[in-house]
Amino acid sequence: MTAVNPTKHRKAKALKPGSRRPAKELCSECGLCDTYYIHYVKEACAFINQQFDNLEVQSHGRVRHLENELELYFGVHQDMMAARKKEPIEGAQWTGIVSTIACEMLNSGKVEGVVCVQNSPDDRFQPMPVIARTPEEVLAARVNKPTLSPNLSVLEQIEQSGMKRLLVIGVGCQIQALRAVEDKLGLEKLYVLGTPCVDNVTREGLQKFLETTSKSPDTVVHYEFMQDFRIHFKHEDGSIETVPFFGLNTKELKDVFAPSCMSCFDYVNGLADLVVGYMGAPFRWQWLVVRNDTGQEMLDLVKPQLDTQSVSSSGDRRQAVQQSIPAYDKGVTLPMWAAKLMGVVIERVGPKGLEYARFSIDSHFTRNYLYVKRNHPEKLEAHVPTFAKRIVSQYQLPKE
Repeated sequence: MTAVNPTKHRKAKALKPGSRRPAKELCSECGLCDTYYIHYVKEACAFINQQFDNLEVQSHGRVRHLENELELYFGVHQDMMAARKKEPIEGAQWTGIVSTIACEMLNSGKVEGVVCVQNSPDDRFQPMPVIARTPEEVLAARVNKPTLSPNLSVLEQIEQSGMKRLLVIGVGCQIQALRAVEDKLGLEKLYVLGTPCVDNVTREGLQKFLETTSKSPDTVVHYEFMQDFRIHFKHEDGSIETVPFFGLNTKELKDVFAPSCMSCFDYVNGLADLVVGYMGAPFRWQWLVVRNDTGQEMLDLVKPQLDTQSVSSSGDRRQAVQQSIPAYDKGVTLPMWAAKLMGVVIERVGPKGLEYARFSIDSHFTRNYLYVKRNHPEKLEAHVPTFAKRIVSQYQLPKE
């Protein structure tokens, strides 16, 4: 993994905070430009140079098979399952699978550090990327931070530390940039543990979302858009508040999502070695996708601590997706009683398991395709990956 000339980037200078980024309004604040690795940004940035096929080959030895529907949607993989920890970690957002893997990677000596995200001491939702060297530091990072996070801002520290074996936890845009520069890091071994990601926001956008959607925005500890078609807010007192997807104030919230997220087609984190999420699993389970042997190596470390089951799929997403396209476009919001009723009906007869995951992917890919077409038409052909074009082509989009 050693680069031909691994030091030339050190002459570059990181951008100052607040400076306009090379990707302009499409910047996802991944953190690359906060380091001297900005030297490679025109090649590495997912929103400047879409190179998904090349990076799939680099990461997994091949591209996804588009004729295989599982790979078309979920990327290159060698195994897929639902799982949960037999003994959950206290305070974890789910049962703590991601944190457990990171801790075991350190305890086993497979890595010397873990790039993860703690929260700022002043703000529970303000991400603070760190290189954790102890399980205690990893556990301090448990629970998702639902805002744009500059995870790669610690890359200079990695190279300067002399660290040779590293685990990085991140979302798709971060991992795409990381894969593009991984041979410049001087590492002997890189492990990548990914989480799915969609519709991220700035800290200000998050506040607007919470105030618009939750009855008690100041006490929300974490939230997630769940498989029962409801947003689940967990509050400081341990109570759970649920809000149906169809009751969101779409007109008010359309502008809170980052333009980068509205232009993203890597919901499933296709370049990670192992992905841990929830969208393809039964309710209250997590969805694990093993993409390659490195991902299997990580999973093997913790598998004795997990209950697992095969993935399943039921229902048909297509009509719901097709109806959602004009509804989102027009900012339709149902009265709360109707939204709750629709949520109950869809939960009973709607898509579940992998079909729910496809519903989510289809809904976001069609929306994002339209966003790029309308706001960055010059980028449409090169920016949208082939697999995303094929998925979007199943649906009737609004005529412009």
